[in-house]
Amino acid sequence: MRAIVCGGGTGGHIYPALAIINKIKEEEPNSDILYIGTHNRMEKDIIPKNNINYFGLRMYGLKRSLSLSNIKTAYYYLEALKKVKKVIKDFNPDIVIGVGGYVTAPVIQTAKKLGYKTLIHEQNSIPGLSNRHLEKYADKIAVSFESSKTYFKNQDKIVYTGNPCGENAIKSKKVDKKELNLTPNKKLVLIVMGSLGSLKVNEKITKMLPMFNERDYEVLFITGKDYYEEIKENVKCPSNVKIVPYIDNLSSVMKATDLMVSRAGASTMSEIMSLEIPTIFVPSPYVTDNHQFKNANDLVEKGAALLVEEKDLDGDKLVRTIDNVLRDRLKYNKLKENLKGIGSKNSSGKIYKILKDLVEEK
Repeated sequence: MRAIVCGGGTGGHIYPALAIINKIKEEEPNSDILYIGTHNRMEKDIIPKNNINYFGLRMYGLKRSLSLSNIKTAYYYLEALKKVKKVIKDFNPDIVIGVGGYVTAPVIQTAKKLGYKTLIHEQNSIPGLSNRHLEKYADKIAVSFESSKTYFKNQDKIVYTGNPCGENAIKSKKVDKKELNLTPNKKLVLIVMGSLGSLKVNEKITKMLPMFNERDYEVLFITGKDYYEEIKENVKCPSNVKIVPYIDNLSSVMKATDLMVSRAGASTMSEIMSLEIPTIFVPSPYVTDNHQFKNANDLVEKGAALLVEEKDLDGDKLVRTIDNVLRDRLKYNKLKENLKGIGSKNSSGKIYKILKDLVEEK
């Protein structure tokens, strides 16, 4: 299969793309893949490291408010349309796949106008601006949440596949707790607010770390690299609380986790669902359309997670919620039971089948 994959800006777009690419290569080892991303975002480093051909477009996102910078954005968008037309024609793919982020817009739009088959994948419960715009240019739309279907007009295009990031989590090896100076036979609470951490949440959590004293469980708090040194120097942690700046293979730690406190990004949620980890979500209120709240609420409404808003983190509310879940075996088991069957265990396989069917329609 010859495929162009486009998308980027955040790991939430890039890692699902890598999972799809890996599945294509697994099924068809001689496949030829070209990845189109931005010239200055994280995909420009991650994708080449995975030995995937990369083409970078100079593009910027639109400001939601009136801004002179949008004139520059529009100029680069028109330039991108010209460049991708040549790139797509030269590569001549069987299929073009978009995984979100503003860089997908010119690629999918141009591919469709040139007569190529297209698929877009939406990770969040509320589709992003680019994917909503691209609905008319996509032959098929794969969604990670059942609730996402309602945001698209053409229901015939929509296929619920789940998010392929969860499959990578299932394949990861469970960490040995001793490597992290944790006690093997104690329950573990993992607190992580994304790979970079969150300044506001960190400030609130560091105030409550002493409250975990004398608990019969351990807490592993991942601060984010930018905040670790300051927290380490200024916060006196109880012996059952460990802080680290970053963990590379987080899913390996998640496999040893009893309860998680996390943001509600799409990729993390797909891993949580696949590994069936009871979770207290603290959605970021700073994202477009408040989509993390909607992501988390999708599980909360199914009785498969709990939610504490960032504005309610003051005091001991989070500590009390953690205590309540871990001490109430019935509640804990109910959360775990309700997680079963929610996440797709074969998302990349479902996406590959759609791709294969589209290619064979040509």
